[in-house]
Amino acid sequence: MMRIWLQLMLYCALFTLMVKIGAGNHALHCLYFYPKPYQEEAYRRKLADRETVERKRRRFMIPFFLVMLAALVGIIGLWNGVRGFWPAYGQALLFLEVMNAYDGAVIDRLWVGHSRFWVISGMEDVNYVQTWEQVLKKRAVLCVIWIGGAAIVAAVVAGIFA
Repeated sequence: MMRIWLQLMLYCALFTLMVKIGAGNHALHCLYFYPKPYQEEAYRRKLADRETVERKRRRFMIPFFLVMLAALVGIIGLWNGVRGFWPAYGQALLFLEVMNAYDGAVIDRLWVGHSRFWVISGMEDVNYVQTWEQVLKKRAVLCVIWIGGAAIVAAVVAGIFA
């Protein structure tokens, strides 16, 4: 049980590190993380353009998902030695749902909500922090999505480590 807690903490730390790498030294690099109305205002103020933001989003999200998938498959299949679809599914679902809650509470509300790093110059007067209602709605949708995502992870683990 203690090993799973450690793994969950490491997985969430990797998630945080990946977000920080994506943002680099300026939050504008990750404008795609911000709520759509905030993005639209940044475009209106000519602080960014849609094509550049979309290109940056793809450049970040593809490696992000691949790294997070590889880490999860490694934790479940290598570190934990899980074999078989259903045991892998249970662990994958746990990790993905914990990551989902972590993203909403720690990343969205705590880090983004209380760090000056995420304030974009020229947008100081625009609220960018999601409300708890917005966070919970997004997390509820992702809870359902991760049910399917866990099946994909479990299939990969079962396929590699059968």
